[in-house]
Amino acid sequence: MLRIENLNAWYDRSHVLQGVSLEVNKGEIVTLMGRNGAGKTTTLRSLMGLLPKREGKTTIDGTSFLDLAAHERYHLGLAYVPEDRRIVPGLTVKENLELGVISKKNRGDMSALVDEIAETFPRLKERLYQDGTSMSGGEQQMLAIARAMIAKPKVILLDEPSEGIMPVLVEEMFELFAKLKQQGVTILLVEQNVQQALKISDRAYILDQGQIVFHDTAQNLLNNDEIQQKYCAV
Repeated sequence: MLRIENLNAWYDRSHVLQGVSLEVNKGEIVTLMGRNGAGKTTTLRSLMGLLPKREGKTTIDGTSFLDLAAHERYHLGLAYVPEDRRIVPGLTVKENLELGVISKKNRGDMSALVDEIAETFPRLKERLYQDGTSMSGGEQQMLAIARAMIAKPKVILLDEPSEGIMPVLVEEMFELFAKLKQQGVTILLVEQNVQQALKISDRAYILDQGQIVFHDTAQNLLNNDEIQQKYCAV
């Protein structure tokens, strides 16, 4: 579904990504791991077209998109949930959800789409008319994910969804990801919570200094303490 070949990216003159290659098959959760500064967020931002300088080959469902603008990638089926969530202040949960499809062609009945996505996120269903920024961090993260999902993307890029969230909501969130996987949702996940991420993932890649240094099934990596310590330990 998503394929990256020899992706290079820069911040000004800093060559951050150096030949990154990976793939995510339809219906998989693939986790991208590594220490802070390894290039994980840069990978997601590059895939979404948010960095001006990049080289390589990227395809979604067989269609090349490296030269497309961010909104064109969205229309191809790529959704991005950034670490800072970007909940719009002054808008209700329902209105924030509607932003996810406001520019989608043939979106159909907006209310029906909101009702459908709210069934997947019971906490949001109870808070549809509450200001989105008045909710807890975990609830705002769920809103950001739901807003990305409402347009029914082919691939969701998730950046550090458990960051700054209370443990009880982290558990609930990863249960949600496992449920989404069962529904056929395809996810590329960046996550520092190694154990939780690997338990719900199919495969994992490890980034170090802008390069992929390890790739294996999530189960094998879960049992590989040496590699975890070498590349993921703080």
